[in-house]
Amino acid sequence: MRITALAGGVGGAKLAHGLAQILPPENLTIIVNTGDDFEHLGLYICPDLDTVCYTLAGMANPETGWGRAGESWNAMTNLKRLGAPDWFNLGDSDLATHIERTRRLKEGQTLSQITRDFCKAWGVKHAVLPMSDQPVRTIVETEEGDLPFQEYFVHRRCEPRVQGFRFEGAGAAEPACGAYEALQSAEAVIICPSNPWVSIDPILRVIGEINKPVFAVSPIIGGQTVKGPAAKMYRELGIEPSALAVAKHYRSLLTGFVMDSVDAQLAEEVRGLNMRVFVTNTLMRSLDDRMQLARDVLRFTGETI
Repeated sequence: MRITALAGGVGGAKLAHGLAQILPPENLTIIVNTGDDFEHLGLYICPDLDTVCYTLAGMANPETGWGRAGESWNAMTNLKRLGAPDWFNLGDSDLATHIERTRRLKEGQTLSQITRDFCKAWGVKHAVLPMSDQPVRTIVETEEGDLPFQEYFVHRRCEPRVQGFRFEGAGAAEPACGAYEALQSAEAVIICPSNPWVSIDPILRVIGEINKPVFAVSPIIGGQTVKGPAAKMYRELGIEPSALAVAKHYRSLLTGFVMDSVDAQLAEEVRGLNMRVFVTNTLMRSLDDRMQLARDVLRFTGETI
């Protein structure tokens, strides 16, 4: 089965990794959110893209899910000593990624070209694409004013109360080279368990209408997110966070929805949204969990389309 997956953040990266253990490279393309990209210390940083690539390469920090395993912090320690902004930590190995990406972008290379080369260097055989080669910036509208996503997420630690979201540049951005072809050739599209508001919505805004069956995995389990502020965002927008709320978020898009067993009591309400439902364990604590969820999602997808 040929799949295109949409992903962002740690949860999305984990399922993408599980899918990559099962599907051969020619049958899986992963399109990653770049709405949270930003410039810091003069460097172009792609947090979601790097998290997905590091995870696929087996290089991600197993404790945090982001950053590099076995990282050192010599550069950051000395930057702090010199008075540089220290609210966004960059490890030494991670820093090399951002330095080389920035150099190549300044030479005129596209983000998709650079990502392809990085993946080759890291031994990632499956295609990983940024959602666009043009910049799109997620702006979080809060009671304290509009904040660029990383300012809200890292610097302010998600504390300001959310009122909405804006994706600057999305209207003019085009899908990255290969993204349209991946969507057209896919038998189905899988939305990984990523934040619907700030990881998946930017991708959907750029790629537009999807004319293939779409399946989503809920990032909310028992009313909570494993990582990230999605549940908090739902509450502050006046929506009770739940798997049902996620299904409603994607209502006009989905053929099928995958939710955790602890939320099984919501299955009938989700089916009432005119989508198929599959209930299983969606919490990915280990590689085996990632692979099992990937198998479950693929089986459900294959039986539905």
